[in-house]
Amino acid sequence: MDESLKDTLRKTMEYVNKSDKINKGDISKMEYNTWKDKVKGFKVIDVRNQQSNFFPAIQKQASKLDVGEGFTIVQTFKPHPLYKAMESLGYTHHTDEVGSNEFHVHFYRLEKTNENSDEMPFKPIALLNYPMIDEDLGKLAVDFWDLTWNSDNRVIPFEMRLLLSLTNAVGAGRLRQATRELIKAYSSGVTSKMLDDVFELLAWNQGIGYFSSEIGPSNLFKAYKTIKNLEKQGKKKEEILPVLMSKYGETNPEVSVK
Repeated sequence: MDESLKDTLRKTMEYVNKSDKINKGDISKMEYNTWKDKVKGFKVIDVRNQQSNFFPAIQKQASKLDVGEGFTIVQTFKPHPLYKAMESLGYTHHTDEVGSNEFHVHFYRLEKTNENSDEMPFKPIALLNYPMIDEDLGKLAVDFWDLTWNSDNRVIPFEMRLLLSLTNAVGAGRLRQATRELIKAYSSGVTSKMLDDVFELLAWNQGIGYFSSEIGPSNLFKAYKTIKNLEKQGKKKEEILPVLMSKYGETNPEVSVK
C-alpha cells in the first residue's frame, strides 16, 4: 500500500476515534441540557455528615418522584454505587464538582421502572458508609470499586470475575460476601452447571472437612441448593431470582451488609 495512503488512513482513524470520544461527551451534555433548568427546584439532600446508612432514605425519596422530577445529593466524592442504584429506578444523573471534597449530584427521573425487574441484585451501597470513618477513605473506596467493576480496561468476562470474587471470598472466610456474589453471578448469566464446577473446586481446594463443616451448612450452599432444586422443578431463572432474594437478600442478617 502506498505510504501516503497509509498516512491518510491513519489520520482518518485518529479523527474518527477522537470524534467518537467527543460525541459521547456531547451526548451526555446534550441530555443534561434538556433538564438542567429544573435543577434549581430540586430538593437538596446533604449526606456529608450522616453517620448511618442514608441509602434507604434516598431510595424512599426517589420512589416518590414522578417522571420529570428530581433531587440533588451533596457528597464528598462521586457516589458511583448510587448512580447504579438510581438507574434501576429510572434516573439519569449529572455531577458538578463544586470543590475538592464537595460534589453535587443531580438525579432526574426519565421513567418509572421496577427496581428488581432486570437489575443485578445487591448494589454496593454499603460503600457509601465509608465517609463516616474518613472522607478521603470514602472517596478511595468508591473509586476503587468503580475501577474494579466498571473499567473498560477489564478483560476477564464480568460473570467470571464474579465467580473469582466468590471463590476468593470463601478462601478468606467471607461467606456473607460469597453468597452475594453467587446470586449476582447467577443473575448475570452464570448457569447452575457452572456453579457445580465452582463447588467441586471449592471442595477440592478447601478440603472435605472444611467444606462439610463450614460451606455445607452456610447460606452460600443453601442458595446454590435452592437454584438446583427449583431448576429440577422446571422453574426458570426469572422465577428463581425472586426466591433467592427473598431468602438470601438484604433481609437475611447473615447476608445483608446494611
